[in-house]
Amino acid sequence: MIIANEHTQRVDYLSQTYCGKTHDKKIADTEAIHYPPHATLDKDTGFQGYEPAGVHTLQPRKKPKGKELGIADLFFNRLISSVRIRVEHVIASIKRCRIVKDVFRNTKDGMSDLVMCVACALHNWRISFRHPTPSPQPLVSYFR
Repeated sequence: MIIANEHTQRVDYLSQTYCGKTHDKKIADTEAIHYPPHATLDKDTGFQGYEPAGVHTLQPRKKPKGKELGIADLFFNRLISSVRIRVEHVIASIKRCRIVKDVFRNTKDGMSDLVMCVACALHNWRISFRHPTPSPQPLVSYFR
């Protein structure tokens, strides 16, 4: 499970890897993630029912059985998907490391966690070069 910041496009949280078809909500409940107060969490339908305390959550609305979604719900879903696409781009950037995308056959303990951690670190490093943040002090002061 990856938590990415939509504004900075950095990976802020990476859970341990889980084998097989472990459900997203079960992973989120197991990890017991602590969010900053008054944070907004945009989640997909795999996290239905996951409502951490003190966090505002947004999830797309499903079409009712035999009915259509209203105009307000369609607009709401478009807003959520415009944020979600940025997170999907972060995941695609992590998957540039083919070792993450392909079947990983190394069975050593902790190796799959390490590979995913390195892939996320490489993504964050690429982002730091694309969008550099200004240093708090000029570089000249470091050499005095």
